[in-house]
Amino acid sequence: MLYIGNHTSSSKGYLAMGKQILANGGNTFAFFTRNPRGGKAKEIDLQDVQKFLQLSQENHFGKLVAHAPYTMNCAAAKENLRYFARETMADDLKRLELTPGNYYNFHPGSHVGQGAETGIDKIAEILNEVLAERQSTTVLLETMSGKGSEVGRNFEELREIIDRVEQKNKLGVCLDTCHVWDGGYDIVNNLDGVFAEFDRVIGLDRLKAIHLNDSMNGLGSHKDRHAKIGEGEIGLEALVRVIRHPVTKGIPFILETPNDDDGWAREIALLRKEYEDK
Repeated sequence: MLYIGNHTSSSKGYLAMGKQILANGGNTFAFFTRNPRGGKAKEIDLQDVQKFLQLSQENHFGKLVAHAPYTMNCAAAKENLRYFARETMADDLKRLELTPGNYYNFHPGSHVGQGAETGIDKIAEILNEVLAERQSTTVLLETMSGKGSEVGRNFEELREIIDRVEQKNKLGVCLDTCHVWDGGYDIVNNLDGVFAEFDRVIGLDRLKAIHLNDSMNGLGSHKDRHAKIGEGEIGLEALVRVIRHPVTKGIPFILETPNDDDGWAREIALLRKEYEDK
């Protein structure tokens, strides 16, 4: 089965998100745990959650991919920013236990001139403080494009974070097709090679989700500018090979393309058709 959906607004609650994704033709989705620019999380309606869980079960949803706010920088130099990152992640993981067994995706962070090694240490430090054996949520490190001082610009940096974390069984990776392409991994001409490299460095057992996006820029540009499916430098044919590849079977694909619900519905329908025509 192809589990595919889009990044949707959490402002109306779980049930509304689920119904909108079904209307878009999807069976999974991503959502921000709070305003993507930070701030306090919205109060969760327990009745709404229960109704959503029933809807999800009835419609055979795949794993959900909650997304941390962009302002959460675990590699920050300033302690107040690290305090915000630590408290936000801890609070998000507590709240996500209401929808158990899903994923929590975050951008590893930016070292802001401290150096990648220091950034990696700081990210791992917060993960060691926050992750708990009892949690059911798997935390996903996202592959990054390498703009600015981002940590996670290659598979090796993600591996280094994982190596420093005690609760390794609670960690996975979300591969973003735009980010890895912009980061220099040629998923157009050498997808098998990229997955082989991922397996060698990180291990394919940690590949838990994929952000399926085209890119406005060329290979290795380090720009991180998403494009609609088939309208960028990666192209439809290459992205279809990603969803058809044996190593991605059963994992959720999340569209983060610059679209509205009508646009996402068209992309989901297109990708479903291409997937089923294999």
